[in-house]
Amino acid sequence: MPSIREITQENEKRILSEYAVLSCNTKGREREEPECSVRTAFQRDRDRILHCASFRRLKHKTQVFIAPEGDHYRTRLTHTLEVSQIARTIARALRLNEDLTEAIALGHDLGHTPFGHAGERALSRCIGGAFHHYEQSVRVVKLLEKNGQGLNLTYEVCDGILCHTNGQAKTLEGRVVKFADKIAYMNHDIDDAQKAGVLSETDIPPHLREGLGGSKSARINTMVNALIAGSGEDITMPPQYLQLFDELHRYLFKSVYTNPVAKGEEHKAEDLIATLFSYFSAHPELLPAEYQTILQKEGVTRAVLDYIAGMTDRYAVFTYNKLFIPKSWSIY
Repeated sequence: MPSIREITQENEKRILSEYAVLSCNTKGREREEPECSVRTAFQRDRDRILHCASFRRLKHKTQVFIAPEGDHYRTRLTHTLEVSQIARTIARALRLNEDLTEAIALGHDLGHTPFGHAGERALSRCIGGAFHHYEQSVRVVKLLEKNGQGLNLTYEVCDGILCHTNGQAKTLEGRVVKFADKIAYMNHDIDDAQKAGVLSETDIPPHLREGLGGSKSARINTMVNALIAGSGEDITMPPQYLQLFDELHRYLFKSVYTNPVAKGEEHKAEDLIATLFSYFSAHPELLPAEYQTILQKEGVTRAVLDYIAGMTDRYAVFTYNKLFIPKSWSIY
């Protein structure tokens, strides 16, 4: 009798597009493992990401607004879930491998710093070079998770994670996630900006509202359908929609991503990150035990980068307060 995994693999051959990656054709893992009798390779990758510590920490990492007052603003975790939903919808419609798409989407931001891109900029300044969260995400799944063993994910998932911001993924599933990431954050950032009073729907240029939709759900629907309609051998939108998509992205950089209400606290976050980096670089013996191995193998800078990048917003603030803010005391 064939296993459940083998039945699933045969179903993939029958159902999926000629452009999809079949799980039986994966390029494999860095370390070979016995096959699961129930799950395909990509399903196992998805599950490993869902159960890892880095995924849980995303719930306390900034998306756009640092420490917003209110329970309805996005975090890095809710962003990831929205990316996954959008990417899966597109992959299913195009008959691509939905399991591979989901695994890439769930893992794409595992290496993101505390305080969003402010943390990324701060670490880049600290090292006098470029610190990229997508490269750190691959480092997380290959090395940092599971006490230095990594998650041992498939080549295709690691490639999709690496290329979700820059570069071109080798698979169409990875390219779907790259678009889904932008579709998700553009629309939920508009929604969050409206809640914060930074932006109103009518502030968006009329031709963008007319061409893409006048609400979050309408825009997502338009963008997803445009991507499905424009994709075949590659993942793209018809030119008229791609132009509107890019225009909206540029508009958000001007109106939200550099807005003082949305970004007014970022300089404090950057200073906090820089201070922590300087302190632990000077006192590497205080790094937790799991980073001491990295310290010995790759040096102080790499160990401190890994430690700080893995922090949540609130743990970074807690650590800063513990190190630099005097405690009140009483004689009683």
